[in-house]
Amino acid sequence: MALAVLLSAAVLVAGGYFRADKAARFMADFVAHNVCIRTFVSGLDADANFAAITDIPSVRPWRYVMSYRVDQTAKVVETSIMGLVHGQATFRQGFGCTLRLGSKPPYLLRSDLDALRIPTSPPLLPEIAPPAVVETPDAALATALDHAFEEPAGEVSRRTKAVVVVHNGRVIAERYAPGVGVDTQLLGFSLSKSVVNALIGILQQKKLIDPAMAAPISRWQGASDPRRAITIEHLMRMTSGLALDETFLGFDEASRMYLDEDMTRYAAKARLIAPPGTRWHYSSGSYQLLAGIIRDTVGGPEQTLAFAWRELFNPLGMRHVTLEFDAFGTLQGASNMLASARDWARLGMLYLSNGQVGGMRLFSEDWVNFSATATLNTDYGAGLWTNRSTAKGAEKRIRQGIPRDAFFATGFLDQRIAIIPSRNVVIVRLGDSTGPSGGGVERLISEVLSTIKE
Repeated sequence: MALAVLLSAAVLVAGGYFRADKAARFMADFVAHNVCIRTFVSGLDADANFAAITDIPSVRPWRYVMSYRVDQTAKVVETSIMGLVHGQATFRQGFGCTLRLGSKPPYLLRSDLDALRIPTSPPLLPEIAPPAVVETPDAALATALDHAFEEPAGEVSRRTKAVVVVHNGRVIAERYAPGVGVDTQLLGFSLSKSVVNALIGILQQKKLIDPAMAAPISRWQGASDPRRAITIEHLMRMTSGLALDETFLGFDEASRMYLDEDMTRYAAKARLIAPPGTRWHYSSGSYQLLAGIIRDTVGGPEQTLAFAWRELFNPLGMRHVTLEFDAFGTLQGASNMLASARDWARLGMLYLSNGQVGGMRLFSEDWVNFSATATLNTDYGAGLWTNRSTAKGAEKRIRQGIPRDAFFATGFLDQRIAIIPSRNVVIVRLGDSTGPSGGGVERLISEVLSTIKE
């Protein structure tokens, strides 16, 4: 441990090219925010939250020089790295946790969430489960869930929190970790990108947005600005060519974006490093730019929240959802949405039904194919990962028994919504997998499918 402390201190005080001060600030804020939402939104144990978050490989070197404090009265979480770098996140009921990034108070949404959550008509999606946890009588299916919750030999790193299996529109099996239940909101990380995908699909259905249109970002509209060629589809497919590559080490632009009060403005400043449509690299900044486009299209922060509830969550019967906004009032489209495992499953069912539920079309019939069609030579589509590809990741999953037509919403630490149209199945897995063996999600999907008869 002493060596780890010395290494962490060396990283902290090293300056120069890598800007270790920025990396340290990112890590302090990341841990403060995650402990805050897990403690005050999910209702989980703060010490366990801190242990899980600081076990992430990129965060682990900092854990020996980081401390944290939870103020249960003010609902604030503070972190400190050697007393030199600090992070602070404040909980606000219904809106998650907001980082304190500068002297200016963060934008406070004033929407009446209770009113937004009251649907004007019954949900279009029929109820998928009774109130109680659905226990399966199928021994093989129960064993598949056992495997999802067991820890690999020599590791305590899988930390599965919830698994939900939906077949033919009903939950046929689910399981939860201690302290987690059917209504517990759990962080989806980049599962949030599938929500941005759905909202853009809905806007396209309403003829307010077309993926082929140039991204309506004002600072790119100069006559000589090459970024004028970037389309909404380029952003959705992460082929914009912008210098927004993501490494999650705190030194990359995608990480630094989270340290800015206006995350969308920060991402929009990125320079072009490749012609749009020619280069793929994973980029949360692209989805933050899309969140800004959604905000501007519907009219502002409050309108974004109302649009999401009116057009997506209420029609699907998603009741346990928290959307987070940055300090400027823009939806955090790349990450940070929380929902219950059943509600994440409801979102997956929208894609399973090609955007039509209860006789109403939320997005076009072709939207799923567009979203699940592979980009360039990757297994990434447009907000979703896909098996409809010859890339290594897709071929590996197919060898593991996951059908070619499957596609996935995927988030950091092995969050997953697996959508398998040929089997009429949606599988949700949520947890905090930090070890080399991951969350065992592919094994879970394969084993579950092997128990479901055609």
